[in-house]
Amino acid sequence: MQVEYNQLKTIISGPKKNVIITTHRGPDGDAMGSSLALFHLLKKLEHNVQIITPNDYAYFLHWLPANKDVIVYEEFEEKAQKITLNADLIFLMDLNNLDRIAEYKDCISNSSATKILIDHHQDPDYTIADVIISDTKSSSTAELLYNIIQNLNLQHLIDKPTAECLYTGILTDTGSFKYSSTTSNTHKIISDLIERGVEHSKIHDLIYDNSSIDRMRLLGYCLNEKLLIYEENNSAIISLNHQELERFNFKKGDTEGIINYALAIKGIIFAVFIVEKDGITKLSLRSKGSFKVNEIAKKYFNGGGHINASGGVSQLSVNETIKKVEKIIKNLK
Repeated sequence: MQVEYNQLKTIISGPKKNVIITTHRGPDGDAMGSSLALFHLLKKLEHNVQIITPNDYAYFLHWLPANKDVIVYEEFEEKAQKITLNADLIFLMDLNNLDRIAEYKDCISNSSATKILIDHHQDPDYTIADVIISDTKSSSTAELLYNIIQNLNLQHLIDKPTAECLYTGILTDTGSFKYSSTTSNTHKIISDLIERGVEHSKIHDLIYDNSSIDRMRLLGYCLNEKLLIYEENNSAIISLNHQELERFNFKKGDTEGIINYALAIKGIIFAVFIVEKDGITKLSLRSKGSFKVNEIAKKYFNGGGHINASGGVSQLSVNETIKKVEKIIKNLK
């Protein structure tokens, strides 16, 4: 990977460039944390930098430093296209293929800008970027970005805002450091970020203890009315349709983490959350240990991700998707 690091160093050390940073649709904490951390870094290197996300993201990430500078493609399509047209350099963060940026895909594909992919997901598409830095062993793209910064000897550019963004990415993508992807190196990085000013308890509160009453009632409804348990198969399903989301005044981010409650049940090693959003049936799959949900997501739901955390989509209704998942569960060995 040293060759790619050297290529990246040459590119960002050169003259001032027009840079775009983008990430996958439905950006999570790692997507926004790593993107905004890179934004701060490149600004310090005196580049002209703009973050463009395919769509909006959870309200509990809007506190991140420089969030106000983010352009949402769905809301400002013409502006985003014009900026993209003039880009010299495009960073693709926390995604392994261009299908994950949805409507923004064609705009990025048609750009003549140099493209750099930085990601930790499995099976990256090596045709979408000129430089690809991929490390599936990294707990998060934020951790990978920290290691890149260290390799390029740019640690002196990590100020408090940059550290907060990196911390957020690592915190959220490791499930608050409980996933098996968390290593001793992860904790060493976290230690350094805290030394650089990160107030870890404050960030935890902003992300995890910032729920609306509607969100808490939605969670209660899911656990009381929508939780299906398959004890013989050590599995669980939670589902929500569009009408149920509306009933609880759904806001982007309200369903984040619901699946983890199913996985927290004693004996459950495989959990699926099925939800209807924007006319699409989406799935989040989680597991414990060596149970590979990424293989299920790829085989049945045109998705993918990590061994213990993956996502996908279904062309079926929520109820029909539940039946499909039930068949998968009953065939588990």
